[in-house]
Amino acid sequence: MNNYKSSIHCILFVFGITLLFSCTDDHTVYDIIIEKGTVYEGSGKDPIATDIGIKNHVIQKLGDLSNSKANRRIDASGLSVSPGFIDMHAHLEPILELSDCESMLRQGVTTALGGPDGNSPWPFAAYLQKLDSIGIGMNVGYLVGHNKVRSNVMQLENRMPTSEELATMKAQIKTAMSEGAFGISTGLKYLPGAFSKIEEVIELSKISANLGGIYTSHLREEGLGLFAAVREAITISDKANIPVILTHHKVIGKPMWGKSSVTLSMVDSARTAGLDIKIDQYPYNASYTGISILIPSWARAGGNDAFKERLKNPKLRERIKAGIIYNIENDRGGNDLARVQFAKVAWQPELEGKTLKYWAEQKGLKVNSETGAELVIEAQVNGGASCIFHAMSEVDVERIMQHPQTMIASDGRLVKPGIGHPHPRWYGTFPRVLGHYARDKKTISLATAIYKMTQLPATTLRFKKQGSY
Repeated sequence: MNNYKSSIHCILFVFGITLLFSCTDDHTVYDIIIEKGTVYEGSGKDPIATDIGIKNHVIQKLGDLSNSKANRRIDASGLSVSPGFIDMHAHLEPILELSDCESMLRQGVTTALGGPDGNSPWPFAAYLQKLDSIGIGMNVGYLVGHNKVRSNVMQLENRMPTSEELATMKAQIKTAMSEGAFGISTGLKYLPGAFSKIEEVIELSKISANLGGIYTSHLREEGLGLFAAVREAITISDKANIPVILTHHKVIGKPMWGKSSVTLSMVDSARTAGLDIKIDQYPYNASYTGISILIPSWARAGGNDAFKERLKNPKLRERIKAGIIYNIENDRGGNDLARVQFAKVAWQPELEGKTLKYWAEQKGLKVNSETGAELVIEAQVNGGASCIFHAMSEVDVERIMQHPQTMIASDGRLVKPGIGHPHPRWYGTFPRVLGHYARDKKTISLATAIYKMTQLPATTLRFKKQGSY
């Protein structure tokens, strides 16, 4: 880009200040003046060359401040200046131990939305109070998780809730919303969300909607069942009258590559019909989750002990194995054992960074889907593993990124730098968009990228004083 240097770290972020400015007189002594920078104000418009005057954590003026006084001046010559980024999908579970939030802040993220994929802290208010008491390195908000409240009430049971159980779940959603939740999240691919019917999700989403909340969803399927899953999310938006975000939207599995053109058309049609449907996305063609994602959900009902019991029944074991083979060939397995890469393996750490193909070869086994299924079963029996699944098309990644309603979100977990074999999105989501996609590939402009990281998510979350100048 012609307005910033070749290394992506040279964007200067305005951290922790109210991002609206007011008029001030020429006699103001500013706390900070950022001068001579190329300022992107977050709307997607072209940047302006100007100075920024800050006092009492509020941007007071944009303009020529060369003759103004300040306690500190920052020379932003040759740099781009942006509002701090808002991460719409963050796994903040380690925040009590990693309260400095370094892996987020180093990307320019100053606000993150936690509680995604149906999982959230509980009890809600007590957790927020604990965060407030220890102090944390960035602003955070949380969604209340459907999977969390369902497991609170029904554990991992594969059935519909009774009327009393549904009422209890509604009450928990209402409590969390009253305690500060921004909305409800679902993880319909994960347990126990996978056992829910759409009617249950609609009823719970109505509670969030009535209290001004949003709905974010890890869709029920992201491979061959993707179209039906997007339709389900749109139906929930319609029936519950709630803004919906298709979170970490992607197209999984070779048979579906290129089909983002269809899902994005579905979003456009829903918006034309008056529904508030948006998207968030991380900028990689590989996903990250537990290896259990390859196992049919019914086989995992009741937890890992119940899974082990089912394996003792030869007929059930064959059904489970057949389901895993299907997912290896058509879904996250990418039809290639080399596309499944271990990230965290507590019971055999030496597998971390290696692939399912490597493990098969290490054991002297044939490299095929049947062998892969047996190894997935072995891994789950041993306690499971976290994996990176290289099963997405770059064409879909770029097409989704270009959609006007797509926000950037890391789906990253807070992590201490240098530890383990994490998905690169944990560190690199926002720099990758700025450097690889905006500067190098020109998939989107820098102004558009910053808009997708600042004003668009701020508007979605109904922030009045963040996301733009």
